[in-house]
Amino acid sequence: MKIFRVFLLSGFILLTIFHHSFAQERKPVQSTYRETSPRINDLIHTKLDVRFDYKKRYLYGKEWITLKPHFYSTDTLRLDAKGMDIHLIDIVKKGKLSPLKFKYDSLTLNIWLDKTYTRSETYTIFIDYTAKPDERRGLRKNEKGLYFINPDGTEKNKPTEIWTEGEPESSSGWFPTIDKPNQKTTSEISMTVPAKYVTLSNGRLALQKTNADGTRTDTWKMELPNAPYLFMMAVGDFKIYKDQWHGKEVSYYLEPKYAPYAKDMFGDVPEAIGFFSKITGVDYPWNKYSAIVVRDYVSGAMENTTANVFGSQNTRKELLDQYYTTGVEHELFHQWFGDYVTCESWSNLTLNESFADLGEILWLEHKYGKDAADEHLYNGLQGYLGNAGNHMTPLVNFHYQAIHDAFNGVTYQKGGRVLNMLRNYLGNAAFYKGLNIYLTSNAFKSAEAQQLRLAMEDASGLDLNWFFDQWYYGAGHPVLDISYSWDENTKTAFVYLVQKQDGRIFKLPMAIDIYVDGKTEQHQVWVNEKSDTLSFRLPSKPTLVNVDADKVLVAQKNDHKTLDEYVFQYANAPLYLDRFEAIEFASKNQDDKSAQKILVAALNDRFSGLRMRALQALNSNKEDIRNINKDLRDAAMPRIIELAGRDSNTLVRASALRTLAALKDPANLDVFKKALISPSYQVEASALYGINEIDPAIAVKYAKDFEGDNVGDLTQVIVRVYASNGGDAKWPYVYQRYVNGTLQEQIHLTEKFSGMIAGLKNQQYVRQGIATLKFMGITYKKDGAAPYIIKYLNGIKEERNKINDLASSQDIEEAIEQINNAK
Repeated sequence: MKIFRVFLLSGFILLTIFHHSFAQERKPVQSTYRETSPRINDLIHTKLDVRFDYKKRYLYGKEWITLKPHFYSTDTLRLDAKGMDIHLIDIVKKGKLSPLKFKYDSLTLNIWLDKTYTRSETYTIFIDYTAKPDERRGLRKNEKGLYFINPDGTEKNKPTEIWTEGEPESSSGWFPTIDKPNQKTTSEISMTVPAKYVTLSNGRLALQKTNADGTRTDTWKMELPNAPYLFMMAVGDFKIYKDQWHGKEVSYYLEPKYAPYAKDMFGDVPEAIGFFSKITGVDYPWNKYSAIVVRDYVSGAMENTTANVFGSQNTRKELLDQYYTTGVEHELFHQWFGDYVTCESWSNLTLNESFADLGEILWLEHKYGKDAADEHLYNGLQGYLGNAGNHMTPLVNFHYQAIHDAFNGVTYQKGGRVLNMLRNYLGNAAFYKGLNIYLTSNAFKSAEAQQLRLAMEDASGLDLNWFFDQWYYGAGHPVLDISYSWDENTKTAFVYLVQKQDGRIFKLPMAIDIYVDGKTEQHQVWVNEKSDTLSFRLPSKPTLVNVDADKVLVAQKNDHKTLDEYVFQYANAPLYLDRFEAIEFASKNQDDKSAQKILVAALNDRFSGLRMRALQALNSNKEDIRNINKDLRDAAMPRIIELAGRDSNTLVRASALRTLAALKDPANLDVFKKALISPSYQVEASALYGINEIDPAIAVKYAKDFEGDNVGDLTQVIVRVYASNGGDAKWPYVYQRYVNGTLQEQIHLTEKFSGMIAGLKNQQYVRQGIATLKFMGITYKKDGAAPYIIKYLNGIKEERNKINDLASSQDIEEAIEQINNAK
């Protein structure tokens, strides 16, 4: 499950996003030990019959739970049940119901059974209850379990939906259960819904019954056991696109507007199922795979068994600007790692999320090539290293403060790269055999990290205690300082490796490539000490010594290579990171002829991500290309114009257009005009931006052509063009686009929207804009919007004062006062 993302937002930043963005901030390890939840009773089967009250946002549920004592005999049962009304609890015997005594504190049900049961006996209890998720207080956004979206149909442009989100322990917000990852149960879920709606749940659709009152009851059966947090329901107006993999149903549920793009969004799923089945040696273990996209989802996506939920959907045109997306494959790999075999406790969450992160890497390598996978590896590593507190948290963390703290950059990004490092160390054949042993040994069960270690040892025949001790049960990473020398007398190359991190010294197997006399020698070495000196007898001085030649170490590295060595590395070392490192070094030395050679060459790199990085480097010096070295600019410009005109990657092309825009050169006007006919929103946005930099009046005319179809950056550029040059005539369009946009769009547009208000002549339009900003400040005050909105209002006031618009100034003062006084 993806539960945190980092968003760069203009205007203001919602605190809900703040919470997700900074969820990785690790606090000092606590003394509390998070033990695995004891198994007193085991779930066997869960049967639910649910109906929904859209007006009250209630779920009316009837539940039959079959259980048995795990080992010790017991006469009691504890269930998680959050924020419910419990009407009755009965024991079911021979079809008859007998009441049981129970105690309920709004979170936990303690039930006294009718007798003492042994581990050879099963029993079934019946619960009649009402779930009231919206009446529970003090919840995090993703803890309600059950969500009613626009249930009364009053929100414009938003469908009416119901959906669930169970991870980590929120399924007990819509049905009583033992809500722990070390429980597994089969299920049968019957949903009675308005007949016009579609439903989705785990497993197969076993029965549909039309009712006389205009409703329909759909019964979904899950005949293989899975954890309660992986249960799901969804109800709404969805169109279903059906595919298949080896005779198994593969289906995609989307809003009708996005149904034509089902294959664009999810078309790789059958191939990915086949790929993951092949490398694990375990064919997709469930009877179906479904993906559904819902509105206002509280997470990025969720890996519910057989039915993955996603929070975003795109048109084909929007997807043109998305390269190497991995969210679908992340959740799909969970069907093996997390669903088929589940972490036994949240302390062992790495067995779910680190593997899903690895699934992204493996898929990219398979589908798009090693450069794409290595770029993803590097970006994820930087995400982990970029949080200063991550080094204090081990992958297997028995001391987290709250469950959601376990979902962090250590569990996801670091963990995925630790697994990739283990794959590199063992080799693909042994690693994949280890995955097979792990999955088949623990099928439909829960596991801990030691079972992964044993599986990998069984496959490889190697002792891996050292690896798991330092990477799974220890925290941190090596901080390597790497330097070199050459002794001409002894013909010896020396490599000096110093681990500069505090605490643990890491044991590091790694490859070192030595380039000498036109040949490449690879040496497999071990670094075991705080300071290690490696020596290599060679026929002559090497052109390059490339430490961590496989580029897999989870480490922070300071490598003291010369510029000439980086020039050679870019041209001769094969991997993405080899070239990236050279580009990075060259970007800091742009006045040097050798650095210029690297940057110009990188504009022709075979991989789009490195062409993009070269463009970014050329724009990093005092903001844009106008301020870089003239020789470099002259050498790069023909290629930049070429990229702007026809690069196969729309993001590279858009970046090249933005680079040209900074020059404000009328000679480039035709390049921008030709780019306006691109099918890419990003290219269109950059082209319109470039025209606006050269001739704002022409930009206003071209912007009109995009009023009916724009998203993201294109929307922002249109508003930018109109805000500075459109005048009152364009206010109605900007106003309607703003107020009818999504919240995310409004966040991005607020700054430009405010700037346009400041320059309007029509007083009614000014009041309209001020009222809209006031509404935003009040509505989203609890999310942290108020200071940003007030800042923009004061900016408008300052500009309106310059033209003696005292009425607007007074309106703004009143608006600010109302925002400040709002509760």
